Amino acid sequence: MIGRDTDGVTWSQGLRARAGMVLALCGVAMGACRAQDAAPTPTSDHTESRATSAEQDSSRGTKDAEGLAPLRRVGGDQDAKVEKRGEHYYAGVCSITTPLPVGYPEPTPPGAIDLKVYPSVRRAEVSGTTMPDYGMYQGFFPLFNHIKKREIAMTSPVEMDYRMLKADGSQTRDHERSGDAYKATESDAGEKDAAWTMSFLYRNNELGPTGADGRVEVRDAEPLVVVSIGMKGSYMTARVKIGVAKLNGWLESQGEWEAAGPVRALYYNGPDVARRDQWSEVQLPVRRKAKSTGECETTPAATR
Repeated sequence: MIGRDTDGVTWSQGLRARAGMVLALCGVAMGACRAQDAAPTPTSDHTESRATSAEQDSSRGTKDAEGLAPLRRVGGDQDAKVEKRGEHYYAGVCSITTPLPVGYPEPTPPGAIDLKVYPSVRRAEVSGTTMPDYGMYQGFFPLFNHIKKREIAMTSPVEMDYRMLKADGSQTRDHERSGDAYKATESDAGEKDAAWTMSFLYRNNELGPTGADGRVEVRDAEPLVVVSIGMKGSYMTARVKIGVAKLNGWLESQGEWEAAGPVRALYYNGPDVARRDQWSEVQLPVRRKAKSTGECETTPAATR
């Protein structure tokens, strides 16, 4: 059966029940664990290979971030404000009461579009090839068990990388629907062709080592420049696509930045927040557009 949420997005009753369970468990996780150092574990060859790739991406991300403030309002609702009280954030009826990772920029309020710079962050990741809305249910359990075992407190947000969505919101050709699953061209264990990657974030890098922990892969994500739109309402792929369309409108309106990676979303709330008031962000990684040869040749020396 199909139902309609209070904010107009349609989803199945089965999916609604699964999402409710995920949010309930996330609420438990946010208060269940305390931060504590963990014993080091060996680093796999797969992790070393990914680390090399991450170093290359980090170099590009750092270069694109040069001269940028951590957060700059660039579009959408220019009057939208975020109020910070201690480690909590508020924007109208929306709130975030779980700490963010150290160095993370403040959340973007619903309706606003910001250009943001994210530092490197240690992420516990699970990837898969099922539909992303079901993937949040499947990815939660190994991630929760991982932070529980390492006695790591839950942070906010939970991050979802929608690898099956192109920057324009359309689906990649590598992910063709087959029932409730996507066909991927590579292994789903953190590879680029997985349909989605769900991540719990370490508050800082001292809480535990990188490396494999069963299905969970812990790695340091590279610094990232994104354009982000704040969203309000239930957490699901349909809403992500709405945000992506608005971000593409902003990209088309300017000439400095272009999309540079898969769609991602940041989910800030647990089940204690009504679905209609849940706070999230939809983001597109971006990079500076390359200047044409003609532009470089005609730029006066005094202005360089």
